[in-house]
Amino acid sequence: MRNDPQAQYRRSIRLKRYDYTQPGVYFVTICAQNRECLFGEIVAGEMRLSEAGRIVLEEWERTPEIRSEIQLGEWIIMPNHIHGIIVITEKDGSVVRAHGRAPLQDAMPKRAPRSLGAFIAGIKSITTKRINVQRGTPGAPVWQRNYYEHIIRNEAEWERIRGYIQINPVRWEEDQLHPRLS
Repeated sequence: MRNDPQAQYRRSIRLKRYDYTQPGVYFVTICAQNRECLFGEIVAGEMRLSEAGRIVLEEWERTPEIRSEIQLGEWIIMPNHIHGIIVITEKDGSVVRAHGRAPLQDAMPKRAPRSLGAFIAGIKSITTKRINVQRGTPGAPVWQRNYYEHIIRNEAEWERIRGYIQINPVRWEEDQLHPRLS
């Protein structure tokens, strides 16, 4: 759909007038479609990845190779979401390779290259393709629309969020994204 009037009026949850291409530290959460526990399960406080979870792991870990401006902080894949700290560094002048970003599509709003949104779209795109090949479900959605992000503004906040990510599997039963609590 090229001219979806609803898409033009969706309320953005991003901080107005904030440049998400600028160097900074961001906490993100990306949820599976319908919060389906697609990526694995928690057993005795530890995450055990499914095949789909291993695909997400591989692509997440490849990020610094593909996107030179991105560094990964603490992160965890959970049964139905991923939490991660993303560090966008200074632009180094390298050329962005086509496969390192979200695909260009006329129907999609344009994302700023080297932005947090472009990174998220790229991760969602490649993992969706690979997971759908693996499970034989071409075109099926894997990820929920949009994502949660928070700009980390100081070291204390960074440490608090790192702790939250590290303890997340142990606290799965109390997690607001646990299917039982959703």
